[in-house]
Parts: sequence; structure tokens; C-alpha cells
Amino acid sequence: MTEERILLVEDDPEIAKIIGDHLRRTGYGVTWASTGQEGWEDFKKERYQLVLVDLMLPEMDGFTLCKNIRLKSDVPLLIVSARQEDKQKVKGLSLGADDYITKPFSLSELTARIESHLRRYQRFQGVSVLSSVTLYTGNLEIDVSKRLVKIEERVIPLTSKEYELLLLMADHPHRTFSKAELYEHIWDQADTEGNNTINVHVKSLRTKLGEKVKQPKWIETVWGTGYRFIGEQT
Repeated sequence: MTEERILLVEDDPEIAKIIGDHLRRTGYGVTWASTGQEGWEDFKKERYQLVLVDLMLPEMDGFTLCKNIRLKSDVPLLIVSARQEDKQKVKGLSLGADDYITKPFSLSELTARIESHLRRYQRFQGVSVLSSVTLYTGNLEIDVSKRLVKIEERVIPLTSKEYELLLLMADHPHRTFSKAELYEHIWDQADTEGNNTINVHVKSLRTKLGEKVKQPKWIETVWGTGYRFIGEQT
């Protein structure tokens, strides 16, 4: 089995050593970068299965690093930060992070989150009831084999979680998913504070698709419950 590699971008060497040593004992390969710029250069040179990013980094802040990584890849991206304000969490998720873990945290919790995201990412690597390429009304195209979404031949740069949300709902057209169900399916854990996370990701997904909430082509809000996919295959 190929060793899964994690890029850890953390400016505090003590915290980086604690996290890195623990993850290596767990069986992961870990590369440590102490600045945002160093992390970005490492990410461009090597292939990683998951990235852990602190926000308060020298040279390039964590938000900018998240944005840059997300423009290049849909690899699972987790923010690990001491900043606990909701606006920071929303900003991080809006820029493409898949999860936000606040310090202090237990190493067992971090490991569980990492395993969950890796499991979900691997599960969505081409696994779907849809055919390889499925077309929908409004010129929406989902290419499962390449994990690509297009509208009128233009590639839509979705995060891994945005893609998984769209694919899950498209796999079950007209089925209403509660926010708790979506969180449990995509994040592979019980919904404790997931509703806001789902709202942020669906809002971002809709924005990228050019959806109008009041006149949706594909994702419809079921008020008081959740969301459903209403696109028709062509």
C-alpha cells in the first residue's frame, strides 16, 4: 500500500513536531513547511493526499495559501488554527478549505478528521452510479472519471467537498437531503455543528455554477429541511 503523504504548514516548530511525529507513527508520510511560501512551493513540487494549514503564517498567510492550493487541486485541505471566530471559519471554508479545526485539539481528533477526509476523497475517486460523463439541462456536465464539472464546456473549479456535494445530490435526483444528512455523508461524521458548514459550501457551489436561489436550474432549497438536485439528464 502506498504511503499517504501529508503537507503540514505550521510556523510553530514545537506544534509541528508534535503533529508530525504523531502522524508518522500513525503511518503517514509528513512534510513540514514553516512558512506559507515554503508550503506553496512544496505543494507545487510534490504530490500530497492531504494538506494541513495554519492561518497565521509568515511570508504568505494561510488564507492565501488555501486559495492558491484550491485553484490548483481538489486535495483535502484542513485549516488548523487558534482563531476561533466564526467569520474566520466561514472565510476559510469559502476559500476552499474542507474543514476547520481549532486549537487546542486532541491528536486523536485530528487523526480521526484526517482519516475521514481521506476516506471520503478516495471513495469519490470515480465511484458513482452516474455514467462516465452525464449531461443535464442547462449544459451542466459531470465527468465522474476525471472529477470534472463543466458548464458549456467551461471547467468549473470546485473544491473536493463541493464536487462531492454535487455528485451525491446528482446521484439521487429529486431526493431531499437534510443538512445533517449531507454533513454525515460528505464529512463522514455525526452532525454536531455541520449546518453552517453545509450552508457555506452550498452557497459557494451555487455561486460557481451561476445558480440563482429563486430560480435554480440544479440545486433547489427545501426550506426548513435542506437541498435537492432538480436537474434533468439530457
